[in-house]
Amino acid sequence: MVSNMPRKNKLRILIADDVQETRRNTRLMLSEIEHVEVVAIASNGKQAVEMTEEQRPDIVILDINMPEMDGLTAFKYIVQTFPGTGCIIISGEKDEVTMQKAKAIGAHEFLSKPFTIDEMETAIRQVAQQIEGIRRQIAQSNQAPLEKTLSIEELANQYLKEGRTDAESTKVFEYLAQNPNCNLRWLEALAMIYAVQGEWGKLKALAERIEKIKK
Repeated sequence: MVSNMPRKNKLRILIADDVQETRRNTRLMLSEIEHVEVVAIASNGKQAVEMTEEQRPDIVILDINMPEMDGLTAFKYIVQTFPGTGCIIISGEKDEVTMQKAKAIGAHEFLSKPFTIDEMETAIRQVAQQIEGIRRQIAQSNQAPLEKTLSIEELANQYLKEGRTDAESTKVFEYLAQNPNCNLRWLEALAMIYAVQGEWGKLKALAERIEKIKK
């Protein structure tokens, strides 16, 4: 199968699913797609986190329902440590609540089982494009203050519309909040993120700042 992946180097993929047949079939699919290589296979979310730390994959393919740690929780840990990691969530159930939860933590694509090789290839291509953009943003943030980078506010607007509460969105809003004259909407968005994450100490301090601005 010919693939038009947007990068020359092979994309490193991790697969995590508690069903052996799904792991096998997914690996076989990926072997037919150019410019990707499977670097790790896990049978639960905890293994997925551990293997990500060892192998540093570009994209993790995670089943939602797994023993020890589910896929959504696993990706929360992964993206906190390795921002810029792509994620494809796979599930036997396609309900709106599950999809919204996946989106909220920063998952880039959602595939319902059983999926085809074409669906998987399309998902990988789209995730590859998204993480390239995210990694450029991270690189820019390491080179210059975020408040001086026009695209950061555009990215914040996008995260706000998507209801993102993951580590990548936290990083963006925290950088914006460093500005003493930060827009109130960015502070309120960051407060929402802290509430979702249970960061009560940070939330308290931020709430006091917001109250002062509103007075």
